[in-house]
Formats: sequence, C-alpha cells, structure tokens
Amino acid sequence: MYRSFREEVPEEEYTIDIGKANVKKEGNDISIITYGAMVQESMKAAEELEKDGYSVEVIDLRTVQPIDVDTIVASVEKTGRAVVVQEAQRQAGVGAAVVAELSERAILSLEAPIGRVAAADTIYPFTQAENVWLPNKNDIIEKAKETLEF
Repeated sequence: MYRSFREEVPEEEYTIDIGKANVKKEGNDISIITYGAMVQESMKAAEELEKDGYSVEVIDLRTVQPIDVDTIVASVEKTGRAVVVQEAQRQAGVGAAVVAELSERAILSLEAPIGRVAAADTIYPFTQAENVWLPNKNDIIEKAKETLEF
C-alpha cells in the first residue's frame, strides 16, 4: 500500500506548515477528513462519488499533532456532513479526536451523524491480509453514501 502510489515532488525548496491541513479537493455536499495513506483512498472515493453527482471535499490533515481544527470545522460548516477516515482502528485514534472536535465545535452545522471509516477491530494482520484489514475506497464510498442519504 505505501509504495503503490507516486506523487510529484517539487524540485525547488518548499515547506509544509505544521498543524495546517490541506484541502485536497473542494466540495459542497460532504467533507471527508483523513491523513496518511488514506488520503489516496479518499481521493479515489471522491472521484467515484462525483460520478454519482455528489460534490465531495477532501481534507488531508497532514499533521496529527496539532490537528488543524479550524479547517475541519470550516469544511463541515460548509458541507453539513462529515466522514472521518483513518487507517488505524476506530477507538482511541486520531479519527476519534477529530470526531470529538467536530462534536464540540460543529454540532449545530451537522445534518447527519459523523461517519467513521477505520481498520477492522482486530490485531494487525501479516502480509497480504492487510488488504482486507485496511479501509479502502469502497468502504469510504459506502459510509459517505450512508451519511449523504441520512
């Protein structure tokens, strides 16, 4: 998974602000909030959802400490719906922290419960079994549609 995709890297010197999320894709119907390897899966899911007529915003947290709560809240205030995607298990992870922040700061903007996509609640599997254990674009699409149709 980690070596299965490639991105362009600028040749000139550049910086990434610590604690500042990146809006990878703007949209109006739902916010997908994620980080790490799940950014690629979320972008694939967003492309598929757009084919079904949904406008999807994808937020890449970039850093998990600190979390850019302002960008997340602004996105959810705009879309009214959120799905939080993480590679880790559901409990006690970054996704849970994002959900807590949204519950405290954007609850009145939400038109549906916050959707969550995470790894299976089991120990991390060996080698090829991780493809079954890890979330993928289909899991994200399913949860996004459930949230959109609430």
